[in-house]
Amino acid sequence: MVVASGTNVFAKEMAIRKRIAGIYNKREEDFPSLREYNDYLEEVEDMIVNLIEGIDVPAIEARIAQYQRENAEQIMNAQARKAEEYAAALAASKGQLQQTGADLQSSSQAGTSGTVAQGQYAPAVAGGGIAQPRPVGMGPQPIPLGSGHDMFEYEDEETMKLRAEKAARAGGWSVEISKKRAIEEAFASIWI
Repeated sequence: MVVASGTNVFAKEMAIRKRIAGIYNKREEDFPSLREYNDYLEEVEDMIVNLIEGIDVPAIEARIAQYQRENAEQIMNAQARKAEEYAAALAASKGQLQQTGADLQSSSQAGTSGTVAQGQYAPAVAGGGIAQPRPVGMGPQPIPLGSGHDMFEYEDEETMKLRAEKAARAGGWSVEISKKRAIEEAFASIWI
């Protein structure tokens, strides 16, 4: 397999993980014990890390090819099971959409509006995909007591200086440090 160049390590890792996950796709219920499943996951993760780091790649590729030959039927069954689960989820989401549409029609026939209550979530489907919730309207928002600018309007100059000094100290800055640095830089430039 040709993998993306080393300039984008993240893309390389994601490509390797996707490829390996398509081949090594067993689930916990496929194993007699949790220990065996965890050992399987650890072995797969070790192979992924070694492929990403470029450690013993030919041997790992040979193991992957052998695993694919020996477990081709299981791999196909797992992919089919995943496709069936995806189709069931899609059908369930479409069923919810149809039910929501029927609810909206019945509520509009009863004389109420067919809109979703403010701050609630409504399914959004673009191009017939799986319904993803999206926010509708805005919920109640907190009312600000006053902006920061209004707060400083009534302060005198001394209070503003004190506030600025406290903010500088909270950020780790002090007048003494800046004076010391200025003196060091001035004397350091004399000897050049």
